[in-house]
Amino acid sequence: QVQLVESGGGLVQAGGSLRLSCAVSGRTFSRYTMAWFRQALGKEREFVAAISESDTRAYADSVRGRFAIFRDNAQNTMFLHMGSLEPEDTAVYYCALSTMGGATEAESQYAYWGQGTQVTVSS
Repeated sequence: QVQLVESGGGLVQAGGSLRLSCAVSGRTFSRYTMAWFRQALGKEREFVAAISESDTRAYADSVRGRFAIFRDNAQNTMFLHMGSLEPEDTAVYYCALSTMGGATEAESQYAYWGQGTQVTVSS
């Protein structure tokens, strides 16, 4: 059974930083594309960043240059370093695993999801 567990969310002031983690069990982590999505209150879930099994990365335009996605295959864990946070980054952040190749932004390609972690950025 595949399990994804996010951690690291919280409350931070605008301009600050946070690091989210996603621990994966039940799959050979290194073989799969991983991604972060987020959903703000009253809005649809949106793509944030992805990293493929070959470390190809993709970012949403809204976070490029501020966020960085990493993976540690030895720890079966993915990370999202978030810097220069803005109130507009406030959302529940979800990690996801895709069994398809490539750093895809398409939500439909991700079969496994975590429960989400709340990030709140105050102005």
